[in-house]
Amino acid sequence: MKECYCLRLKMGSSESRLADLSSNEFIQKFVGKEIIAPNDPFWEQFLTFTFIPPKSAADQRNLDESVQGICRQLLANNPRSGNFHSLVSFFIEKSICVRANDSQNDNFTFSWSTHNSLFVLKVLCKFFVENITEEDFANQFEIGGDKKSAAVEGSDQLSKLDVFLSSLVELLVDLPVRDTTYALHFEAINCLLVLLSAQLFTNQQANKSMIYRYLIAGKSSIHSCLLIKRLLSHFGTREKAPPNFMGRGDTGGSIVLGLASGIWNMLTFGLANNEPLKEGEPDSPLANQSLLLILVLVSHCTCEKNLLNPYREALFSFSNSAESGSAVSASSASFTIDFPWMYLALCNAPASDQSTLLLYLLIHCNPNMRSFIISRADIELLVVPILKTLYHAPHSNSHHIYMSLIILLILSEDEIFNRTVHQIKLRSITWYTERAISEISLGGLLVLVVIRTIQYNILKMRDKYLHTNCLAALANMSSQFSDLHPYVSQRLVSLFETLAKKHNRLSSEVAALKRSQSTVPSEQESDMEQDLAVLEDVLRMVLEILNSCLTHQLASNPNLIYTLLYKKETFEMFKSHPAFQDVVCNIDLVITYFAYKLQQIQSDLGEGDVLETIQQGAMQWNKDRLKKFPDLKFKYVEEDRPEEFFIPYVWSLVCQSSGIHWNMDKVKLFFPDTSEAVC
Repeated sequence: MKECYCLRLKMGSSESRLADLSSNEFIQKFVGKEIIAPNDPFWEQFLTFTFIPPKSAADQRNLDESVQGICRQLLANNPRSGNFHSLVSFFIEKSICVRANDSQNDNFTFSWSTHNSLFVLKVLCKFFVENITEEDFANQFEIGGDKKSAAVEGSDQLSKLDVFLSSLVELLVDLPVRDTTYALHFEAINCLLVLLSAQLFTNQQANKSMIYRYLIAGKSSIHSCLLIKRLLSHFGTREKAPPNFMGRGDTGGSIVLGLASGIWNMLTFGLANNEPLKEGEPDSPLANQSLLLILVLVSHCTCEKNLLNPYREALFSFSNSAESGSAVSASSASFTIDFPWMYLALCNAPASDQSTLLLYLLIHCNPNMRSFIISRADIELLVVPILKTLYHAPHSNSHHIYMSLIILLILSEDEIFNRTVHQIKLRSITWYTERAISEISLGGLLVLVVIRTIQYNILKMRDKYLHTNCLAALANMSSQFSDLHPYVSQRLVSLFETLAKKHNRLSSEVAALKRSQSTVPSEQESDMEQDLAVLEDVLRMVLEILNSCLTHQLASNPNLIYTLLYKKETFEMFKSHPAFQDVVCNIDLVITYFAYKLQQIQSDLGEGDVLETIQQGAMQWNKDRLKKFPDLKFKYVEEDRPEEFFIPYVWSLVCQSSGIHWNMDKVKLFFPDTSEAVC
């Protein structure tokens, strides 16, 4: 008989059924004052229910609101009953059984009741982290039974919270993903996200949190490499959810008929049979949650010297399984993974904030993965989706734009990358709609999109640092610009022309304001002078990019020389400007030389004739005529205390895309007390 995850029951409206929870006799016994031992038959009755869990943050919110009274009742009675401790013990025992019986035919029964106990624990933990202090939350695990559980090794003692966290990690690491265990993996990750979300509701540093310290230095930390590897596997494999997961598809019957008590059958949230996947909904919920958990685990506790984050170390030191026999790999790698598979997984991942952030972490912090990526002959598979994200910048948030640009900046630090992108030819870039281009190099497309991002920033965002990152990437690439497309050459020179006009206008406005003001500069004048200084820095950088290309690749870029000749008047006004005249002098030498070559022909020339003359003149060009400037080399460096950016960013992604609802009225992380740092 076909195995299935849950029964689909058509029971009335979700609102009326959710309201029935508070009057259910089994639930009332659980949250009441009566002590229920971990081995009491009650748990099997209570937890063999069938249901479709919350599918969205809205469903989760409905559930949260419906169980608040139940949770408060448990919180009030737990000091006497210890029933929360008993439920945790029941789950830990069940998780051991489900791992031990994974190959048995009745594994579905084990995973079903284990999943249900974990679902209830997740609901309760979520209420606790939102409503009580972390210390009080940790105490809920210890009330009932012995204060401490014996450790596996030596005489050390482990708290129940530590054992619970370890059970979740061990379940994820040891249990294979199958149709019968998919939901259990999904719920285990969600439970870890809920526990770690304690960071949302405090201004306290994460390295002082019991939950984070247990995960990073407690019992579960020994599995850090295996957990990161398993989560990366989920991200890359993108295992499709079973057809009946969360109410999708036909249930196909059930092998557990007769076991279900029907206690929580009402948790269908009004879902209809065969509900299709909604637009924007992850095609692999497990891959989505796994990625979010990776980001949370590696983004916290990064600045404490005495508390090394093993999950972060694992992500940043794994190596290529094809090189697993090398001495270097054996001595320094946390684990091995198939790099070609990982590379394709990164290329094929949805172009979301979270996948871009993972790519950033791997390129910036894992030297093994960065070297492999840069060496790829098919680097366009990775770069084109990034360019597409930047091209659609008006539809992306600023953080996503930043991370995409920084990835390009890091890649542009490598000469191999800068050469390779101009050797790869692309055809039919349908999403680039400014102009139809039948063929263009990847490098040319990169230049086009970065220029467009700069111009978008000038009009909309007006962010100095975004300009800096864009121009730094172009500067790193400029000495390798080769065979630039005519349209790319036009856009590059047009960028300077646009900035030059803005500079002239702003200079005139500042001069007029000074003439009309007293000797004391006004606030408006100071602001305008500051804007002018920033604009001059940008103009200088664009000129240096043009000069770098002409210095190193003049013969390879006849289209750029053609455009400079066509727009030569644009540079005239800057030949005597003290901030630009040295670099403009080089550009003017090139323009003058080729203009003379064209004048010598003394006939009407078509575009082809002009390009041919330029190519012939380039063969006679003496590079020593140009003044030497230092090579343009920029390197990305994270600012001090990057956690202040990454931790709120990561949690904003979890809140937006995990499908878990949190009470934002109680969140403190996004409105931090500046006297305390989060790390």
